[in-house]
Amino acid sequence: MKAKDIRELSYEELRTKESDLKAELFNLRFRLATGQLENHMQIKAVKKDMARVKTIIRQKEMQTAQ
Repeated sequence: MKAKDIRELSYEELRTKESDLKAELFNLRFRLATGQLENHMQIKAVKKDMARVKTIIRQKEMQTAQ
């Protein structure tokens, strides 16, 4: 997911996306622990997406505070 696409989402959609990514990361870690995860790079990609979403949430919060 690109930052440009994330910026187009509303604040509520960003919060929903963040919770979805947390759940996905949990599931990936669980699959990794049980040996069912084939592509370990998925964890890295989800972490990066979560960081992008959190960054944009923070930017929107700072814009509304000004």
